[in-house]
Amino acid sequence: METYRIPLLAVDGGGTKCLVRLLDREGTVLGQGKGGSSNYQGVGGDEVVRALSHGIEAALHDYCRRHEYRMSYEAVAIDCAVFALAGLDTEHDRQIITGLVQSVLNKLSLEADHVIVENDGYAALLGATGGEPGVLVIAGTGSIIFGVNDDGQTARAGGWGHRVGDEGSGYWIGKEAIRTILKSYDGRETSTGLGEWILLHLGVNNEEELFNWTYSKEYSVDKVSELAEIVNRAAVAGNREASQILVAAADELFQGAAAVINHLSLLNTRFTMVLQGGVLRHEGHVRNRLMHKIEAYAPKVSFHEASREPIDGVTAMGISYLQKKMPARS
Repeated sequence: METYRIPLLAVDGGGTKCLVRLLDREGTVLGQGKGGSSNYQGVGGDEVVRALSHGIEAALHDYCRRHEYRMSYEAVAIDCAVFALAGLDTEHDRQIITGLVQSVLNKLSLEADHVIVENDGYAALLGATGGEPGVLVIAGTGSIIFGVNDDGQTARAGGWGHRVGDEGSGYWIGKEAIRTILKSYDGRETSTGLGEWILLHLGVNNEEELFNWTYSKEYSVDKVSELAEIVNRAAVAGNREASQILVAAADELFQGAAAVINHLSLLNTRFTMVLQGGVLRHEGHVRNRLMHKIEAYAPKVSFHEASREPIDGVTAMGISYLQKKMPARS
């Protein structure tokens, strides 16, 4: 049986979806696919294995289609596989996620000469800044801040998951909306009608049904994160509670960004800041306040749109390894 050797498997796995690419040593895409959420903290290990397997299988099918190959997965060998996955925050996480990655490779009968497992935020930073000094603030379903300085030192803040962190993220905004509604229902805060927006979106009739929903099987990180868009609409319509939540989200993200700026001694130097994630793309209240606070704090900052996607950072990690450690086969 002829073995098909693919130089690079690159996987960018976030809290919402994963993107998979098969590439040659120059970075040319040979095949690509998509899967579901790859954060084991949010969906569990079994679901991560299914999502990654689905994405890699789709990329392999695309590879075969493009090259008109007929082959089994047993006939595929990978020089380097790079997995940049959400939820990798501690060494304990690394052990768990490395095990999940190996389970995926075993399930698909894929052999990889070298496997790299990293946090998805670090890969996104490389993709956003191209290795230049900069800070990346991500606020999507979750949130995290990464930075790198001229000396190659890196720092991060936040990203501790939806249970104890992810401040300023879509999930955090949605959770704060629910908390605010229930506090207003108790009489601990004056209601301005935010509950009407959220109850309608979720299809529940009152605050008690909202409470029941939060402890039901219907509750999920993704569904709570979707409430951020509703909060933004309410804020645009003039709802005070919604506006206060978005202000607090921006302030939380600023605290993380300031911490990374200080860790890397960037306060008085020129550096690039990139804002990514659905919250910072779509919630203008959060984005604008965050930018104003950072500009006041670090006047030499310049905001750039990300010219490359996180998957490009994953690809760069793999190509760099191949060039340094795995010379092309003759």
